[in-house]
Amino acid sequence: MDTTPSGKLLHKTRQVLRRKHYSYRTEQQYLSWIRRFIAFHGMRHPLHMGGPDLEAFLTHLAVKERVSASTQNQALNAILFLYRTVLDKPLEVAINAVRAQRPVRVPTVLSIQEVQRVLGCMTGTYQLMAKLLYGAGLRASECARLRVKDLDYAMRQVIVRDGKGERDRFTILPEALAAPLQEQLRRARLFHDDDLRHAHGSVYLPYALDRKYPNASREWIWQCLFPSDRLAHDPRTGTLCRHHVSTSALRKAVRQSTILAGIDKRVTCHTFRHSFATHLLEAGYDIRTVQELLGHKDVSTTMIYTHVLKRGGLAVRSPLDQGGDRVVREAVGMRYGRGAAAATEKALQGEAGSGGD
Repeated sequence: MDTTPSGKLLHKTRQVLRRKHYSYRTEQQYLSWIRRFIAFHGMRHPLHMGGPDLEAFLTHLAVKERVSASTQNQALNAILFLYRTVLDKPLEVAINAVRAQRPVRVPTVLSIQEVQRVLGCMTGTYQLMAKLLYGAGLRASECARLRVKDLDYAMRQVIVRDGKGERDRFTILPEALAAPLQEQLRRARLFHDDDLRHAHGSVYLPYALDRKYPNASREWIWQCLFPSDRLAHDPRTGTLCRHHVSTSALRKAVRQSTILAGIDKRVTCHTFRHSFATHLLEAGYDIRTVQELLGHKDVSTTMIYTHVLKRGGLAVRSPLDQGGDRVVREAVGMRYGRGAAAATEKALQGEAGSGGD
């Protein structure tokens, strides 16, 4: 273990993060930002720094490294956690003044046909996972962390444990995936049985459940639905176990399939979740229902999907299109008389009636 002052501080920060049940991913991100903050100020101890040093670091990230507002705020949250929770030293700086304002982005949404094209270019486990992202509105990490016990065939639902904000929720188990998921369970069972024969077969359990239920980590219901093809040491306990597949591999598969499908949009795993919400609203489902399926804390977060329903631009017809119709009518009437103008009017109305949403 690193015995330098910064090494001891990082070790203490790691212990506090785990005591407060922060996710392993958040732990890695926070420790990384604290390292960068200390290195930026010449390895000075944070106790000897304060608000101006924090502002200087955030300014460097924004001006020199040109990071996004969300990245800058993540760095701010990590350093605030260090000072407030680990060092118990409040900073003499107005936090709202240094927090970057996040821009409001309209989500990228695929049509149903585009979704089918992307999924058609995928195969195997990653295709099944992508179908769950779209069919159940899951995040990539939520899909990868699913366990055997999280599939409820009787109620046709998927149970998402420890979602964003440590909230559990229920979402849809698509009927079209019932049989493929049964086949995936069979493959996962083969992995687990083989691990048990070789004196392995354990899986990571949250919140010290392995101490409360010593044999639970080897039970079938706790195993990952999408297990990795190799064993690895758990970074927290050091135990050799079988984790879930990598979310980065899923992201690469989605990116490659988007290129193969010829989709000229920036498609990520989260795009399937955006498309799930939009298509449900298009189908007439209540926005509160969609909010619960997505696990949004506030309905205002779900409201963003109403901006991309049916047609772009809030389904408003451009004045150029409206003005263009009037110009055509006037030009035909002046050149060919009222009869031709009336025929043109009828034709334009017919086009408007057949075009639409």
